Amino acid sequence: MKKTLLALSLLSLSLSSAYLAPAYAALPFSVDGKELPSLAPMLERVTPAVVSIAVEGKQVERSRLPEQFQFFFGPEFPEEQVRERPFRGLGSGVIIDADKGYIVTNYHVINGADEIRVRLHDGREYEAELIGGDEMSDVALLKLDSVKDLTEVTLADSDKLRVGDFSVAIGNPFGLGQTVTSGIVSALGRSGLNVQNFENFIQTDAAINSGNSGGALVNLNGELIGINTAILGPNGGNVGIGFAIPSNMMKNLTEQILEFGEVKRGMLGVQGGEVTSELAEALGYESSKGAFVSQVVPDSAADKAGIQAGDIIVSINDKPISTFSELRAKIATLGAGKEVKLGVLRDGKSKTFDVTLGEAQQAKAKAESLHQGLSGAELSNTTSQDAIEGVKVTQVAENSPAARYQLQPGDIIIGVNRQRVKNLAEFRQVTENHPGVLALNIQRGDRTLYLVVR
Repeated sequence: MKKTLLALSLLSLSLSSAYLAPAYAALPFSVDGKELPSLAPMLERVTPAVVSIAVEGKQVERSRLPEQFQFFFGPEFPEEQVRERPFRGLGSGVIIDADKGYIVTNYHVINGADEIRVRLHDGREYEAELIGGDEMSDVALLKLDSVKDLTEVTLADSDKLRVGDFSVAIGNPFGLGQTVTSGIVSALGRSGLNVQNFENFIQTDAAINSGNSGGALVNLNGELIGINTAILGPNGGNVGIGFAIPSNMMKNLTEQILEFGEVKRGMLGVQGGEVTSELAEALGYESSKGAFVSQVVPDSAADKAGIQAGDIIVSINDKPISTFSELRAKIATLGAGKEVKLGVLRDGKSKTFDVTLGEAQQAKAKAESLHQGLSGAELSNTTSQDAIEGVKVTQVAENSPAARYQLQPGDIIIGVNRQRVKNLAEFRQVTENHPGVLALNIQRGDRTLYLVVR
């Protein structure tokens, strides 16, 4: 018996001429001399803001000698074989700031890339700089330097979306070139798809296929409501179930990347789950929407604000939430230090609490966005557990430029070119002003040393 497996697929696979689904080709342009409604005027404004992305890089492959053979080859033979395999990939992106050249795409589109090239709607091609990215929410920010005549997309308020709203997907499926498909918003707040750790997807039946990753999902006004990210279908093909990162979530993440060089996740400090029908009945709650709080972490943001176990959180900043997963995703992407108002149901009564979000564990940033000589290293801001403020090296890939310059995990960069740096934002500012040779002042254990990176 053959079984068809539905696999959740990320959409990496690139824009030249727009292609409309053949189903529309047979429609008349007018009836009784009157023009029929058309998406063409909106698309003519929006499609120049959607770009094609092509990446190249090297993928590190590791293989170990089977244990039963190690005796024959002896200790001189390396147990682990490491080799690099070139790879190429295609995806899509959306211009969100024409003046500054900022383009948003999916993290998985550019992950591991040594070279990122962007092809505009008019055929121009440029190399793009990676400003930063966040693997856990699958968002990355690119920049084109000194490129004129760019078109940006207008952002919609994705919190105002409703199931049944029309949606239009624009991207580059299978590398065919820019393609436009349409559908509706099928569901909101989708999670549990095992794509990334922070999920709050828009679900749409607009046809989305491999290569659409990072492309635009827009409304009928041509405003961006989401970034196409994943599909549910056999072998990466479309079956009418696609997912997009909401525009509000994307906006919060890119603002943090620009301000801090990374995503500083908000932390509420609660554990819990969904409101099941049994739980709702036991609590006398007439709905299944909301996030049930089973435990409050002592001395957390929630604890300080007065949130208690047994509460049901039903809104954030007066906007309803439906699930615990939605609460978690929205709190994380709002960012550390943000003031939020939580709507809570306690003992059948509605209450509101003002909460200042704490900071979750630091996300890691790719160091090549700061300087090519640091490629292969992952950096983060230090925390209160570190002895000194600075930029911490959390990981160094073997045989990478960072490894060749002798950077080590655990190093804390405290100065660059004789300037004190306390975080990634200050590091970025120094490297932007001095893009050439870097003299890094490093704290390694109880020693201080200098490394020169070119």
